[in-house]
Amino acid sequence: MRKIVATRRVLFDAAGHFHDDDGWAMASHLAISTLMALFPFLIFATTLASFLGADAFAETAVHLVFDTWPEQIAAPIAREVVNVLTVPRTDLLTYGVLLAAYFASNGVEALRTSLNRAYRVAETRTFWFRRTQSLIFVLIATIGFVAISVLLVFAPIIARILEAKFEWIQPYMGTITVWRFIIASAVIVFGLFAVHIWLPAGRRRFMSILPGIVFTLLAWLVGSTIFAAYLDTFSSYVTTYAGLASIMIAVVFLYIVSAIFILGGELNAAISRYLEARARVPG
Repeated sequence: MRKIVATRRVLFDAAGHFHDDDGWAMASHLAISTLMALFPFLIFATTLASFLGADAFAETAVHLVFDTWPEQIAAPIAREVVNVLTVPRTDLLTYGVLLAAYFASNGVEALRTSLNRAYRVAETRTFWFRRTQSLIFVLIATIGFVAISVLLVFAPIIARILEAKFEWIQPYMGTITVWRFIIASAVIVFGLFAVHIWLPAGRRRFMSILPGIVFTLLAWLVGSTIFAAYLDTFSSYVTTYAGLASIMIAVVFLYIVSAIFILGGELNAAISRYLEARARVPG
Protein backbone atom coordinates (compact mmCIF):
# COMPACT_ATOMS: atom_id res chain seq x y z
CA MET A 1 0.00 0.00 0.00
CA ARG A 2 2.85 2.36 0.88
CA LYS A 3 4.43 1.80 -2.56
CA ILE A 4 1.15 2.67 -4.29
CA VAL A 5 0.85 5.88 -2.26
CA ALA A 6 4.48 6.78 -2.95
CA THR A 7 4.10 6.12 -6.67
CA ARG A 8 0.96 8.25 -6.82
CA ARG A 9 2.65 11.12 -4.96
CA VAL A 10 5.66 11.03 -7.26
CA LEU A 11 3.57 10.89 -10.44
CA PHE A 12 1.24 13.69 -9.29
CA ASP A 13 4.24 15.80 -8.29
CA ALA A 14 5.94 15.28 -11.67
CA ALA A 15 2.80 15.89 -13.73
CA GLY A 16 1.75 18.87 -11.60
CA HIS A 17 5.11 20.60 -11.87
CA PHE A 18 5.22 19.88 -15.62
CA HIS A 19 1.85 21.63 -16.01
CA ASP A 20 2.53 24.50 -13.59
CA ASP A 21 5.94 25.26 -15.09
CA ASP A 22 4.64 25.52 -18.69
CA GLY A 23 5.93 22.09 -19.68
CA TRP A 24 3.87 22.02 -22.87
CA ALA A 25 5.26 25.39 -23.96
CA MET A 26 8.79 24.22 -23.13
CA ALA A 27 8.20 21.07 -25.20
CA SER A 28 7.20 23.25 -28.14
CA HIS A 29 10.31 25.42 -27.66
CA LEU A 30 12.52 22.34 -27.44
CA ALA A 31 10.95 20.72 -30.52
CA ILE A 32 11.44 23.80 -32.71
CA SER A 33 14.95 24.39 -31.33
CA THR A 34 15.87 20.78 -32.07
CA LEU A 35 14.56 20.99 -35.61
CA MET A 36 16.41 24.27 -36.19
CA ALA A 37 19.61 22.82 -34.72
CA LEU A 38 19.47 19.53 -36.66
CA PHE A 39 20.37 20.86 -40.11
CA PRO A 40 23.16 23.19 -38.90
CA PHE A 41 24.65 20.36 -36.84
CA LEU A 42 24.63 17.92 -39.76
CA ILE A 43 26.04 20.56 -42.13
CA PHE A 44 28.84 21.37 -39.67
CA ALA A 45 29.54 17.69 -39.03
CA THR A 46 29.52 16.79 -42.73
CA THR A 47 31.90 19.63 -43.58
CA LEU A 48 34.27 18.62 -40.79
CA ALA A 49 34.03 14.96 -41.86
CA SER A 50 34.86 15.87 -45.48
CA PHE A 51 37.82 17.89 -44.25
CA LEU A 52 39.03 14.84 -42.32
CA GLY A 53 38.51 12.55 -45.31
CA ALA A 54 35.34 10.78 -44.11
CA ASP A 55 33.39 11.39 -47.33
CA ALA A 56 30.79 8.72 -46.56
CA PHE A 57 29.68 10.58 -43.44
CA ALA A 58 26.49 12.15 -44.84
CA GLU A 59 24.60 8.92 -45.46
CA THR A 60 25.89 7.32 -42.26
CA ALA A 61 24.93 10.35 -40.18
CA VAL A 62 21.41 10.27 -41.60
CA HIS A 63 21.13 6.61 -40.61
CA LEU A 64 22.41 7.31 -37.10
CA VAL A 65 19.96 10.17 -36.58
CA PHE A 66 16.88 8.71 -38.23
CA ASP A 67 17.19 4.90 -37.88
CA THR A 68 15.47 5.02 -34.49
CA TRP A 69 12.58 7.14 -35.85
CA PRO A 70 9.48 5.44 -37.26
CA GLU A 71 9.83 4.90 -41.01
CA GLN A 72 6.76 7.00 -41.82
CA ILE A 73 8.33 10.00 -40.10
CA ALA A 74 11.99 9.54 -40.95
CA ALA A 75 11.88 8.62 -44.65
CA PRO A 76 10.73 11.92 -46.22
CA ILE A 77 12.92 14.04 -43.92
CA ALA A 78 15.98 11.83 -44.40
CA ARG A 79 15.74 12.27 -48.19
CA GLU A 80 15.79 16.06 -47.83
CA VAL A 81 18.64 15.92 -45.32
CA VAL A 82 20.73 13.84 -47.73
CA ASN A 83 20.00 16.36 -50.50
CA VAL A 84 21.28 19.17 -48.28
CA LEU A 85 24.34 17.31 -47.04
CA THR A 86 25.52 16.12 -50.45
CA VAL A 87 25.97 19.70 -51.69
CA PRO A 88 29.77 20.16 -51.98
CA ARG A 89 31.14 22.43 -49.23
CA THR A 90 34.68 23.73 -48.93
CA ASP A 91 34.09 26.45 -46.33
CA LEU A 92 35.04 24.58 -43.16
CA LEU A 93 36.61 27.47 -41.30
CA THR A 94 34.43 30.26 -42.70
CA TYR A 95 31.78 32.20 -40.87
CA GLY A 96 29.02 30.08 -42.41
CA VAL A 97 30.11 26.83 -40.81
CA LEU A 98 31.00 28.52 -37.53
CA LEU A 99 27.47 29.94 -37.47
CA ALA A 100 26.15 26.44 -38.18
CA ALA A 101 28.00 25.20 -35.08
CA TYR A 102 26.59 28.10 -33.05
CA PHE A 103 23.01 27.44 -34.18
CA ALA A 104 23.49 23.74 -33.46
CA SER A 105 24.55 24.67 -29.92
CA ASN A 106 21.23 26.49 -29.51
CA GLY A 107 19.60 23.07 -29.47
CA VAL A 108 21.83 22.09 -26.57
CA GLU A 109 20.84 25.29 -24.76
CA ALA A 110 17.17 24.41 -25.22
CA LEU A 111 17.86 21.04 -23.59
CA ARG A 112 19.61 22.82 -20.72
CA THR A 113 16.73 25.24 -20.13
CA SER A 114 14.10 22.50 -20.14
CA LEU A 115 16.11 20.33 -17.74
CA ASN A 116 16.80 23.23 -15.37
CA ARG A 117 13.06 23.79 -15.13
CA ALA A 118 12.33 20.09 -14.76
CA TYR A 119 14.93 19.64 -11.98
CA ARG A 120 13.77 22.92 -10.36
CA VAL A 121 17.23 24.43 -10.20
CA ALA A 122 18.40 27.97 -10.85
CA GLU A 123 21.22 28.49 -13.35
CA THR A 124 24.28 30.11 -11.73
CA ARG A 125 26.94 29.46 -14.37
CA THR A 126 28.00 32.29 -16.67
CA PHE A 127 26.73 32.70 -20.22
CA TRP A 128 30.19 32.09 -21.61
CA PHE A 129 30.61 28.84 -19.65
CA ARG A 130 27.23 27.55 -20.81
CA ARG A 131 27.78 28.47 -24.46
CA THR A 132 31.27 26.98 -24.46
CA GLN A 133 29.93 23.79 -22.93
CA SER A 134 27.20 23.63 -25.58
CA LEU A 135 29.74 24.07 -28.37
CA ILE A 136 31.88 21.33 -26.82
CA PHE A 137 28.83 19.05 -26.81
CA VAL A 138 28.34 19.78 -30.52
CA LEU A 139 32.02 19.15 -31.29
CA ILE A 140 32.13 15.90 -29.29
CA ALA A 141 28.95 14.70 -30.99
CA THR A 142 30.44 15.58 -34.38
CA ILE A 143 33.70 13.75 -33.73
CA GLY A 144 31.75 10.77 -32.36
CA PHE A 145 29.56 10.65 -35.46
CA VAL A 146 32.60 10.89 -37.74
CA ALA A 147 34.33 8.05 -35.87
CA ILE A 148 31.21 5.90 -36.06
CA SER A 149 30.77 6.62 -39.77
CA VAL A 150 34.35 5.53 -40.45
CA LEU A 151 33.78 2.40 -38.35
CA LEU A 152 30.59 1.54 -40.25
CA VAL A 153 32.36 1.98 -43.58
CA PHE A 154 34.93 -0.62 -42.55
CA ALA A 155 32.42 -2.76 -40.63
CA PRO A 156 31.68 -5.20 -43.53
CA ILE A 157 35.43 -5.80 -44.03
CA ILE A 158 35.97 -6.35 -40.31
CA ALA A 159 32.95 -8.67 -40.19
CA ARG A 160 34.27 -10.81 -43.06
CA ILE A 161 37.69 -11.10 -41.39
CA LEU A 162 36.13 -12.13 -38.07
CA GLU A 163 33.79 -14.65 -39.72
CA ALA A 164 36.72 -16.18 -41.62
CA LYS A 165 38.77 -16.59 -38.45
CA PHE A 166 35.97 -17.46 -36.01
CA GLU A 167 33.14 -19.43 -37.60
CA TRP A 168 31.16 -19.56 -34.34
CA ILE A 169 30.68 -15.80 -34.48
CA GLN A 170 28.70 -15.80 -37.75
CA PRO A 171 25.18 -16.11 -36.22
CA TYR A 172 25.90 -13.08 -34.03
CA MET A 173 27.17 -10.68 -36.68
CA GLY A 174 23.80 -9.70 -38.17
CA THR A 175 23.57 -7.13 -40.96
CA ILE A 176 24.89 -3.61 -41.28
CA THR A 177 21.34 -2.32 -40.76
CA VAL A 178 21.12 -4.13 -37.41
CA TRP A 179 24.44 -2.69 -36.32
CA ARG A 180 23.38 0.79 -37.39
CA PHE A 181 20.25 0.49 -35.25
CA ILE A 182 22.23 -0.83 -32.28
CA ILE A 183 24.81 1.96 -32.54
CA ALA A 184 22.12 4.62 -33.00
CA SER A 185 20.31 3.33 -29.91
CA ALA A 186 23.55 3.32 -27.92
CA VAL A 187 24.22 6.93 -28.99
CA ILE A 188 20.75 7.94 -27.75
CA VAL A 189 21.24 6.26 -24.38
CA PHE A 190 24.71 7.76 -23.90
CA GLY A 191 23.40 11.17 -24.98
CA LEU A 192 20.55 11.04 -22.48
CA PHE A 193 22.91 10.28 -19.61
CA ALA A 194 25.31 13.03 -20.75
CA VAL A 195 22.69 15.79 -20.93
CA HIS A 196 21.03 14.81 -17.63
CA ILE A 197 24.36 14.73 -15.79
CA TRP A 198 26.18 17.76 -17.22
CA LEU A 199 23.71 20.23 -18.71
CA PRO A 200 21.44 21.24 -15.79
CA ALA A 201 22.77 23.24 -12.87
CA GLY A 202 23.80 21.30 -9.77
CA ARG A 203 24.96 17.72 -9.46
CA ARG A 204 23.10 14.45 -9.82
CA ARG A 205 24.08 10.87 -9.09
CA PHE A 206 23.79 8.12 -11.70
CA MET A 207 20.99 6.33 -9.85
CA SER A 208 19.01 9.56 -9.39
CA ILE A 209 18.70 10.09 -13.17
CA LEU A 210 18.19 6.44 -14.12
CA PRO A 211 14.38 6.29 -13.55
CA GLY A 212 13.73 9.28 -15.79
CA ILE A 213 15.95 7.94 -18.56
CA VAL A 214 14.28 4.52 -18.47
CA PHE A 215 10.89 6.24 -18.56
CA THR A 216 12.02 8.43 -21.47
CA LEU A 217 13.24 5.49 -23.55
CA LEU A 218 10.11 3.39 -22.93
CA ALA A 219 7.74 6.33 -23.50
CA TRP A 220 9.58 7.29 -26.69
CA LEU A 221 9.13 3.74 -27.97
CA VAL A 222 5.42 3.69 -27.13
CA GLY A 223 4.76 7.25 -28.30
CA SER A 224 6.55 6.87 -31.64
CA THR A 225 4.78 3.57 -32.28
CA ILE A 226 1.36 5.08 -31.61
CA PHE A 227 2.12 8.14 -33.75
CA ALA A 228 3.39 5.96 -36.60
CA ALA A 229 0.22 3.84 -36.37
CA TYR A 230 -1.85 7.03 -36.50
CA LEU A 231 -0.03 8.16 -39.65
CA ASP A 232 -0.67 4.76 -41.23
CA THR A 233 -4.38 4.91 -40.41
CA PHE A 234 -5.14 8.56 -41.20
CA SER A 235 -3.81 10.65 -44.07
CA SER A 236 -5.08 14.02 -42.85
CA TYR A 237 -1.57 15.46 -42.60
CA VAL A 238 -0.94 14.94 -46.31
CA THR A 239 -4.31 16.35 -47.38
CA THR A 240 -4.14 19.28 -44.94
CA TYR A 241 -0.53 20.39 -45.33
CA ALA A 242 0.26 19.11 -48.86
CA GLY A 243 3.95 19.78 -49.53
CA LEU A 244 4.52 20.81 -45.91
CA ALA A 245 3.29 17.45 -44.60
CA SER A 246 6.74 16.01 -43.89
CA ILE A 247 7.89 19.05 -41.92
CA MET A 248 4.63 19.19 -39.95
CA ILE A 249 4.93 15.49 -39.13
CA ALA A 250 8.49 16.09 -37.92
CA VAL A 251 7.41 19.04 -35.75
CA VAL A 252 4.57 17.06 -34.11
CA PHE A 253 6.84 14.04 -33.59
CA LEU A 254 9.57 16.18 -32.01
CA TYR A 255 6.94 17.86 -29.84
CA ILE A 256 5.88 14.45 -28.48
CA VAL A 257 9.52 13.42 -27.99
CA SER A 258 10.33 16.71 -26.24
CA ALA A 259 7.38 16.49 -23.85
CA ILE A 260 8.43 12.96 -22.88
CA PHE A 261 12.05 14.09 -22.42
CA ILE A 262 10.99 16.89 -20.06
CA LEU A 263 8.69 14.53 -18.16
CA GLY A 264 11.70 12.24 -17.63
CA GLY A 265 13.49 15.08 -15.85
CA GLU A 266 10.33 15.91 -13.89
CA LEU A 267 10.08 12.29 -12.77
CA ASN A 268 13.67 12.29 -11.51
CA ALA A 269 13.07 15.53 -9.62
CA ALA A 270 9.82 14.24 -8.10
CA ILE A 271 11.50 11.04 -6.91
CA SER A 272 14.36 13.02 -5.37
CA ARG A 273 11.91 15.34 -3.59
CA TYR A 274 9.97 12.37 -2.24
CA LEU A 275 13.11 10.64 -0.94
CA GLU A 276 14.32 13.86 0.69
CA ALA A 277 10.94 14.31 2.39
CA ARG A 278 11.01 10.71 3.63
CA ALA A 279 14.53 11.21 5.00
CA ARG A 280 13.36 14.19 7.05
CA VAL A 281 10.59 12.19 8.71
CA PRO A 282 11.88 10.78 12.05
CA GLY A 283 11.65 7.05 12.63
